[in-house]
Amino acid sequence: MGLRITQARRQVVDLLDRKSDGFGAEEINAELPGVGRATVYRTIRLLLEAGVVCKLALRDGTTKYSLARYEHHHHTVCVRCGTVDEFRDSTIERLVRAIGGEVNGEILGHRIEFDILCQGCMSISGE
Repeated sequence: MGLRITQARRQVVDLLDRKSDGFGAEEINAELPGVGRATVYRTIRLLLEAGVVCKLALRDGTTKYSLARYEHHHHTVCVRCGTVDEFRDSTIERLVRAIGGEVNGEILGHRIEFDILCQGCMSISGE
């Protein structure tokens, strides 16, 4: 998908690049006062469709957006501090292909998120 690079799109991407844990749409809007709210939401939608940004639905019901650093990936989310990381794993992809042979239809996509206690939080709590 060939997206025109507007100033607003560049600002959203630059903002997301500075924080790997991502931002909620309203946080993005608050960080970019010169960009209209509708433009922020439209930009997020376009970047999602282009695969530039990924959407992460957190356990508390909130949604965060972050840059997609890998073409296809999964996430870990620390349940204590909220740190989000991306990873790729070929075992998961083989499992998805195997499941694809068992379902009555075609798998078009999937999302996997692991809730974890990150190394930083483990060292703080001594776990």
